[in-house]
This record gives sequence, C-alpha cells and structure tokens, in this order.
Amino acid sequence: MENSKQIQSNLYGYARVSTKEQNEDRQIQALTEFGITEDNIFIDKKSGKDFEREEYQLLKKILKRTQNNVLVIKSIDRLGRNYKEIQNEWREITQDLKTDIVVLDMPILDTRQYKDVLGTFIADLILQVLSFVAEQERDNIRTRQREGIEVAKAKGKKFGRPKIELPKEFKEQYIKWKKGEQTAKVAMENLELKRGKFYMFVREYEGRT
Repeated sequence: MENSKQIQSNLYGYARVSTKEQNEDRQIQALTEFGITEDNIFIDKKSGKDFEREEYQLLKKILKRTQNNVLVIKSIDRLGRNYKEIQNEWREITQDLKTDIVVLDMPILDTRQYKDVLGTFIADLILQVLSFVAEQERDNIRTRQREGIEVAKAKGKKFGRPKIELPKEFKEQYIKWKKGEQTAKVAMENLELKRGKFYMFVREYEGRT
C-alpha cells in the first residue's frame, strides 16, 4: 500500500539588515506570516562587506546536519552583496545542503515547485537576472552616495573625524617635554591630564605638524 502521508518540511527563515540602526521587522513579519516560528528565524545585523555572519553560518550548519529543509528569505539580495555571491550561496544551499529555497518577493523562485527540467531552467534564468539586478542596484547606491558626498564637499561640508581641541597650554608643555626640559609626567600634571588623554593629544598634535 502506497504511503500518501506528506513529509513535513522544516521551515527556516533568514533576515539581514546592514546596520544596527536599520529595522528588520518587515522581513520578520513576512517570514512569520509564511508560517515560520520565531525560534527558526535567524537574523544578522552586519555589513555586507563579507559573508562571515554568525547567524547565517549557524543556520547553514543546521541545514547541513538535518534533512527536508526549506529556507525562506524576503528578497534575493539577503543571500549576498553581488551577483557572484548570490549565485554561490544559492548553489551551496540547494545542491550541497539539499535545501529548498523560497524567495517571498519573487514566487517563481520557489525550488519546491519546479522540480522538472523546464521549471529548473526558468528558475535559474530568473535567479541570474535578479542577482545581476541586485548587484547593479548596490552599485547605483554607492554611486549616488559618492556623488552626494562630492556635492556636499563642494558646498563646504566637512567629512571624517573632527579635529580634537587641544588644551590651551598643550603646545608649550609638549615642546618642553620633547626638548627634555621636563618629563611626560610633569607635563601631564601641569595640564591636569591622565596618561591616556595626554598621549591622545600628543598623537593629534603630531598629526597636525
């Protein structure tokens, strides 16, 4: 007798934001509405400059040692920062880890639904297009940021670490110390500075001269 009972899949969700200031609520809401429990949602708040994300790496370890898994993400760019990374992660998850992927923003990217050759071909083609678009969008954002900075600089706006205001008598005490006329300890006492603060001012002053 054929067993018609459907095997229950293990649902996992992954959400990522680039900074601690950004809010991941929209991604989490979409994942929970899909039916994923909060315990199975992994969240990283880290820049995309590398892919050594703790929660993502932990998730992949779980996928590696379990079976019948489905990974759900809100959008394709959660997998990587550029075309190559997205393609590599997709390949590792679907082929090496034998895990299905569901991309909520693009329903056709649901590997559970397209197991035949034509369906796989169409999904792979769309994946390549979306990966390329994600990389181009990232490049466009960087270009807009760079152009914005250049415009701001042209208007006189200053960027970078602001200069530290040195104590009024610092230069005089610094010169005496460098000439050997007094010790650093005496200079600190005269300026009423602790050691760490004194040498911070020293680095700042020497960086200006």
